[in-house]
Amino acid sequence: MREYFSYSTEQTENIGANFGKKLKSGDFVALFGEIGAGKTAFVRGLAKGLGITEMILSPTFTIAHEYQKPVRFVHFDMYRIESWDDLYSCAYFDYLNEDCIVACEWSENIENALPERYFKVLILKEEVEEDRRILISEVGFCENTCS
Repeated sequence: MREYFSYSTEQTENIGANFGKKLKSGDFVALFGEIGAGKTAFVRGLAKGLGITEMILSPTFTIAHEYQKPVRFVHFDMYRIESWDDLYSCAYFDYLNEDCIVACEWSENIENALPERYFKVLILKEEVEEDRRILISEVGFCENTCS
């Protein structure tokens, strides 16, 4: 697990950008954290790290935004998802089988539907209003010990 500290929205975006530079097609980033924690700021950084220059906004009402260049990137917001039917209707499962990078806010709402392998990004608010602790771990990744 990697641990980062951010003291501003810009730092959160920079942490996301540095992480985004390491992503490749097929990677899934599951973001966890309470409202206002900085999930969208982190995703803006991810997109920047991927070379995406379009404005990144949270897809709270549309559920998903897709960006095509320079890589295919899909940004989900699962805040309003309440059922498996909701997941099917927003094509969530289709994207899991596509050649793209996926970032998913409010992953705690769909934990049972997350892929077997993903990066978990937990953003925690600290006592000072702008301060954040960001924990990034790999779930389901096979180390050298796998046969």
